[in-house]
Amino acid sequence: MGIGGCIVLIAVGAILTFATDWDLQGVNVDLVGIILMAVGLIGLAMFSSIARRRRVVVPPAQTIVEDDGHHHSGHGYIDGGPGGGPYGG
Repeated sequence: MGIGGCIVLIAVGAILTFATDWDLQGVNVDLVGIILMAVGLIGLAMFSSIARRRRVVVPPAQTIVEDDGHHHSGHGYIDGGPGGGPYGG
């Protein structure tokens, strides 16, 4: 139920409570109107609180790059010493 439905419930409840003089057997029209207004107000409060939560903007996370000081040699091979590599030479 959106904001329009809540307003309609409040309006219909107010009309039943304050603007009618109907006497129905077994039904208290004034009480039905008050219940409709209460449900409309509760729905309106819930809708506004949910809409307020949706509008909260979380800033994007920043990427932090740390330089640890370890650098690889330019050729990409492990230096095995004078033999020219890990298998000798």
